[in-house]
Amino acid sequence: MQVILAEKPDQARKLSAPFQGRKQKDHIKIEPCSLFPKGAIVVWAIGHLIELKSPEEYKDNWKKWDLKHLPIIPEGFQYKTIKDKVSHFKNIKGHLSQADEIVIATDPAREGEYIARLILQLSGASKKPIKRLWCSSLTESAIQKAFRNLLDGEETKSLYFEALARAQSDWLVGMNTSRLYTLLMREKGVKEVFSAGRVQTPLLCLIRNREIEIEQFQSKPFWELEGIFRTEEGQEYQGKYIEKFFEKEKAEAILLDVQNHEGTVSEIQTEEKAVKPPLLHSLSTLQAKINRKYKISPSDVLVNVQTLYEKGYISYPRSDSQHVPTAEAETFPSILNALRKYFSIPSGVRNILSDKRFVNDKKVSDHYAIIPTEEIPSNLDDLSKSEKLIYDEIARSLISAHMADYRYEQTVIMTNVHNYDFKTIGNRILDYGWKNMFRDEKESEKEEIALLPALKIDQKVKSSIVLKEGITKPPKAYTEGQLVTLMKTAGKYIDDDDLQADMKGMGLGTEATRSGIIQTLKNRNYIEVKKNVAYVTEKGKLLASAVQGTVLAKPDLTARWEQYLYQIGQKKKEAQPFIERSKELVQNLIKESIDSYQSWDVSSCKEIVSETYISHCPICKSGIVDRKTFYGCTGYKNGCKFTLPKKLLGKKLSEAIVKKLIEGKTTQLVKGFTSSKGKKFDAKLILKDGKISFIFSDNFK
Repeated sequence: MQVILAEKPDQARKLSAPFQGRKQKDHIKIEPCSLFPKGAIVVWAIGHLIELKSPEEYKDNWKKWDLKHLPIIPEGFQYKTIKDKVSHFKNIKGHLSQADEIVIATDPAREGEYIARLILQLSGASKKPIKRLWCSSLTESAIQKAFRNLLDGEETKSLYFEALARAQSDWLVGMNTSRLYTLLMREKGVKEVFSAGRVQTPLLCLIRNREIEIEQFQSKPFWELEGIFRTEEGQEYQGKYIEKFFEKEKAEAILLDVQNHEGTVSEIQTEEKAVKPPLLHSLSTLQAKINRKYKISPSDVLVNVQTLYEKGYISYPRSDSQHVPTAEAETFPSILNALRKYFSIPSGVRNILSDKRFVNDKKVSDHYAIIPTEEIPSNLDDLSKSEKLIYDEIARSLISAHMADYRYEQTVIMTNVHNYDFKTIGNRILDYGWKNMFRDEKESEKEEIALLPALKIDQKVKSSIVLKEGITKPPKAYTEGQLVTLMKTAGKYIDDDDLQADMKGMGLGTEATRSGIIQTLKNRNYIEVKKNVAYVTEKGKLLASAVQGTVLAKPDLTARWEQYLYQIGQKKKEAQPFIERSKELVQNLIKESIDSYQSWDVSSCKEIVSETYISHCPICKSGIVDRKTFYGCTGYKNGCKFTLPKKLLGKKLSEAIVKKLIEGKTTQLVKGFTSSKGKKFDAKLILKDGKISFIFSDNFK
């Protein structure tokens, strides 16, 4: 019997939908059919079920955060079932043990492969025959096709090794540098936990570098000469002198020279221009545009596109491609026909099957661009507001690809006034083409629709020249959506020219992880987002300053890592040498930081230096402080709502009890609680899902 391992419950339901079957408590049973002659069982994970053990689970002396115990490098990495998912894992293990063949049907990417292979490994099923379902769409026809063309399990195992190398190396860097910077900051009087990592920390530094650039920017005044020209018929047009001046005297000298002189039309150039439809969306381009249009955070965009994918309405979302293969493009006519239910699509749209800008097998690796499937929502109003906006954008992206170019006629006029040239540009729209799909959007560039007057070479015009003053402006702070683009294009910030040329589009993180990394910076109080703009907090500034000069301050490390990881996934590199290099990196970082920390300046961070923390928030890792009537998280400014009462059912909770609860431990027996009915009782306490729960003895009534 085949056992099919899905990543999530919704995915399991979708995978079994094309076949006759029935839902059981912990699995879905597929009845025997042509694809499954003996029937099949579909089981599902709940995302990650397995995780790397924490340092204290390897050695007792690693429980204590102490510089003398660094670096923390296990002889061999060990895994465990996530605490609150043990029961679910046992259910899966039971089904896998009875399988004649296992079909991995988790998300078709490295993390999906990692989730599945770890489950097989810890359940003792990794030696069984394994097949791989590779499906970029969850429509019934796509699922049936994928089951008819299962891959051999060995074909995608390299993705598991890629993810394994990433996870173990990130563990080494994260565990060691977080303890390192936290302990060294405590030496400087800063009682905070400083989480660091190979992706989040370079991103933090890039954001901080932009802030420093803005802070240090010195605005300069400049002057421009603008002319208003009038024909004999009274028609007006404007022109600007072709040079900008940073010395007012020079501008004033020319202004004096051109006063009371008429203008002559010296040059007229008219050219028809065309703008091709935009490329289809990858996850990063979709996140950036949705954030720009609707201020929806990248992490929320990912959640919603994943939901749309699991409902079968769009293709696999964690894609870095903006192209589709030929086989997929052949379905476009039927997809467009289905979309006509909700969108006004011209009947004569072009066929893009041979257009390499959109259909290019060579530019598609594991996944293709995010597009709608043939399975459209029966009612758009059944979608959530965010789902509806995102689906609309994805659908319009595909439709616009089939439409004509946006065409306009651009006229450039040069008007000479006493030997000084003034330039005028005017655009006349000929065909909106694909832009008809986005006419409601505010264009970032002005579209000059007004026509210029009909002019001739050597025509005389009256002129009125004025001097206008402006001021140079600093670069703008990054919006949350721009952080995704920043991470994707981080290669241009690399100092190593050879590496920069070799990056081939690699940046910080992957399509699947970028929004999560941004969310991590927010959760750990390194950045805060106000009106969609990202600002570095005092805590973030402190860490960014501390890592300056190390590999964590620049994107070079992550660029090299992502490049190497990709090659592991492509079977061109081995995982173990990568992990060994990570160990060397950690040792060098520890030495560098210990040698330099005395020079760290924490004087500007009085707010986080002055407070004494009881512990650190289990949700966002910020400090927990005594607020007189309760214990509260200092991350409340960033939306964290974690609190604990100082008094519970008439019993005062000491700092020692609160600290144990936050650390996830069970307290000793606490005596003297009073129930709502006035009865006294004793109980142990534990924190579950952020709330205090009682643990009673067996004889409690």
